[in-house]
Amino acid sequence: MGADMTRFSDKAVIVTGGASGIGEATAARFAVEGALVTVADMNEPAKLPEGAIFLRVDVTDEAQVTAMVDETVARRGKLDCIVNNAGIGAAMPTSMLPLETWEKVFAVNSTGVFLCSKAAIPHLEATRGNIVNTASISGIGGDYLMSAYNASKGAVVNFTRSLAMECAEIGVRVNSVCPGVVETPLASSILEKGEDRDHWMERVPLHRPGTPADIAAAITFLASDDASYITGHNLVVDGGITAHTGQPNFIRRQMMRAQGHGQ
Repeated sequence: MGADMTRFSDKAVIVTGGASGIGEATAARFAVEGALVTVADMNEPAKLPEGAIFLRVDVTDEAQVTAMVDETVARRGKLDCIVNNAGIGAAMPTSMLPLETWEKVFAVNSTGVFLCSKAAIPHLEATRGNIVNTASISGIGGDYLMSAYNASKGAVVNFTRSLAMECAEIGVRVNSVCPGVVETPLASSILEKGEDRDHWMERVPLHRPGTPADIAAAITFLASDDASYITGHNLVVDGGITAHTGQPNFIRRQMMRAQGHGQ
């Protein structure tokens, strides 16, 4: 189904982490559908969507976050939605994890979501707007050697629920998306080698990684009027990974063995 060219006509939207990956695709999708987009990132995007503005922002710095929201409102006249998408990863045994790494992951992935939401809420109240946070399926389950990332994304999942209850009183919706493995720069290390990619795809019922556009579609749905009665929801977009109990596909192995294709 194609994009609705008017779904976000004249809506002012901020996308953090908007220079690459999911953020870049989300900013582009909003712009195609008529939104006035602010792309906020530490790095300048290679190309801005039509009509978009770029602001260099560190989401862990409250002064910079406040300035980002204030400048967007000054230039657009309002704020209708903020997508808190900026995030970083870390993978190593907890016993070897430096405190500075733990704190940095939380600063970007969790505190950044808090700071951006805090700055945006008064303006979203005026427009009865909404917040969409990029969480992760790593926030609803555990991964090997990713304690800081898991914990920080788990914080986003429950912050989304709590903030939704609070903001419902002022007519502001708050939701999140929980992507699975997505073809982004953040995931390049686990997808670039064929054998690693195959190992991952064995665990994805749809047998492919998500694309940034897949996640952008979910984010823009939650931000749209089509989701006007949805708040406090963490929308899983993972190709079916979390639908699985984790048990092996023993029936397929039995069938293959019966056909003489293996042990």
